[in-house]
Amino acid sequence: MASFADSLTPTSTLARLLARRGIHYGWVVAAVTFLTMLVTAGAVGAPGVLITPLQREFGWATSDISSALAVRLMLFGLMGPFAAAFMNRFGVRRVAIVALTLIGSGILGSFFMTQLWHLVLLWGIVVGLGTGLTAMVLGATVATRWFANRRGLVLGLLTASTATGQLVFLPLLASLTEQVGWRSALVFVLAMLVVAVVAVLALMRDRPSDIGLAPYGADALVPAPAQAASFGAMLMSPLVALRDASRTHTFWVLFGTFFVCGASTNGLVQTHFVSLCGDYGMAAVTAAGVLAMIGIFDFIGTVGSGWLSDRYDSRWLLFWYYGLRGLSLLYLPFTDFSFYGLSLFAVFYGLDWVATVPPTIKIAADRFGEKSNLVFGWIFAGHQIGAAFAAYGAGFSRTVYQSYLPAFFIAGALCLFAAAFVVTLRGTAMPRLKPVAA
Repeated sequence: MASFADSLTPTSTLARLLARRGIHYGWVVAAVTFLTMLVTAGAVGAPGVLITPLQREFGWATSDISSALAVRLMLFGLMGPFAAAFMNRFGVRRVAIVALTLIGSGILGSFFMTQLWHLVLLWGIVVGLGTGLTAMVLGATVATRWFANRRGLVLGLLTASTATGQLVFLPLLASLTEQVGWRSALVFVLAMLVVAVVAVLALMRDRPSDIGLAPYGADALVPAPAQAASFGAMLMSPLVALRDASRTHTFWVLFGTFFVCGASTNGLVQTHFVSLCGDYGMAAVTAAGVLAMIGIFDFIGTVGSGWLSDRYDSRWLLFWYYGLRGLSLLYLPFTDFSFYGLSLFAVFYGLDWVATVPPTIKIAADRFGEKSNLVFGWIFAGHQIGAAFAAYGAGFSRTVYQSYLPAFFIAGALCLFAAAFVVTLRGTAMPRLKPVAA
């Protein structure tokens, strides 16, 4: 039960006011988390429109720039398991503040870079660590702690924030980059980071029990679990979770398919799509507009995926998502890079850009229980290892073979393999849904 002091806080007062109107405070926390992940997605996606300007200003090769972005994507994923442990010990709110501050520091420092190692340090390491502290693990943790019902839907909404970040940021960043330069364009990202920090400080809370609430759809308060005995034990907890999970077939299927997911989305398309279209004479703003179209359809697809994962076998959802994504990537080189052809690609590819996340988290939660956020952190690490592999591999292909297309063909084939691999999981019974008041 919350203490008397907790009941007097502005947050608790707001929670009571919302409760009188039939609104659970979990939806406020979900909204703040959505904003945080949206801004983080903008920072992750920004380099996709900066490759060409950096080439022009500094003379760096595509493969050199891609190596820095690969470091960022790698750290983005490898921090996931430890981010979950940090959230368990220090709280979601504190970790989110540190993450947003790190991202802002890396972006601000990049205004003054002159050497390639500056790019690796700032966009690779600093921004990589900052984005890695939030990423998908933040959404999974918030959804698990604050929602007993509608969890799949909330996961879909929070996952869709990455698409929304792309929708909001990339076309604007591309336009600002062309008109006023890439440094001025990044000022917009910094401003949004400040807005997110203020929202987290004012409204984010770690658990429903902090303000005397049960999770949405539950009747009883859920107390915070006992913390690890020491800081060292906390740091070891992700490794212990990995040791236990790695003995299961489920873990390796989810890890392997999420590797393919990362390689076929933010590592490849988000990082190199604008440059790929530039090779075929399409302006950066127009190409970013196609990415925005992908973002629109991904928002629809990912929210729908969350709804579906509450009701249908997640294995078969993943089978269709990976299969359709693979076919769309194999189709891309045959679009002639006309706006009509790319629009058709955007619809089919966009519908499952990150629609794979809700059913993947659902399977992890069903199979790994209380350790699911730590285990999902490692699964997400597989996603970002795949993203780093594709980010560097596509840049290497462009530098050596003067074409991105081999990377897109390989990614499409990997998606078809992932579709076949995921159905080797054994089925699980679907939980009964509880009726929930509006």
